[in-house]
Order: sequence, then structure tokens, then C-alpha cells
Amino acid sequence: MRAVIQRVREAGVAISGSLVGHIGQGLLIFLGVGEADTEADADYLAAKIPHLRIFPDEASKFNRSLLEVQGELLVVSQFTLWGDCRKGRRPSFSRAARPEEAERLYQYFVDQLKYKGISVDTGIFGEMMEVSLVNDGPVTLILDSDKVF
Repeated sequence: MRAVIQRVREAGVAISGSLVGHIGQGLLIFLGVGEADTEADADYLAAKIPHLRIFPDEASKFNRSLLEVQGELLVVSQFTLWGDCRKGRRPSFSRAARPEEAERLYQYFVDQLKYKGISVDTGIFGEMMEVSLVNDGPVTLILDSDKVF
């Protein structure tokens, strides 16, 4: 499972111009589910992300987590995180999970975050979405549950 995490002052997701999700200060998470991913991968990311110390303290050092700043999360599904561009010019998505399993694990990931008491908003799985954000920093991180980076 792969996640691109952006620290934001605010973020929103719309479908056909209608807002379906919005947060204030917190993290925008683009989540991609791979064909070999399981609930253990979702558990790993759901445990790691809220505790990442990527928010500034009074000395402007990365010392506070999402939980400490009482931030919100916006989680948007993005299978293109599994795009393989090593050959040719068209990305291959053969390592992305099938839609049914990807949606199940995406929802499982969101539920795990909500169980922690975090305010979580989402896009709508499988829909074409317009994502807007005010990146804070900018701060952008990439996580992979297989810990390849």
C-alpha cells in the first residue's frame, strides 16, 4: 500500500463541481492499494501516519504529530500510485489491486483512522475527482507499507 502525504492548511475534494470532502489543518493522503496488499498493510500505515512528527513546534522544528495538533485527514483513493513507467510511454497498472479489493482495503484504512478518534473525510472511491489543497510548507512524504522507501 502506498501513500503520498501532504501537510495542508486546508484541502477539499469535489465531484462534478460539488464538494464531497473538506478538511482544515491536517494531512491530505493519496492512497494506492497494490495487488498483494492486505489489512496488515493498511494497519501499518494507519498506525504510522497519525504519529509522524511533521508539524512544527514553537521553534519551527518537525516535532508534532497530527494527533498533537488535533489535525484532520482527507483520504483520496489513487490507484495511479501503482503506475509503472519503466517501459514505454504508457504507465502499466498491472500491480494495482482489482477495484473491489482496493475499495475494501481503502475503506478499511479509513475506518482504522476513524477508530483512533481522528476526524477523517474522504473522496468517493472510483470517481473522477477534483482535489484542491493549500500545501503547508510545502511538506510532502511518500510511504510504502513494504518499506521500499
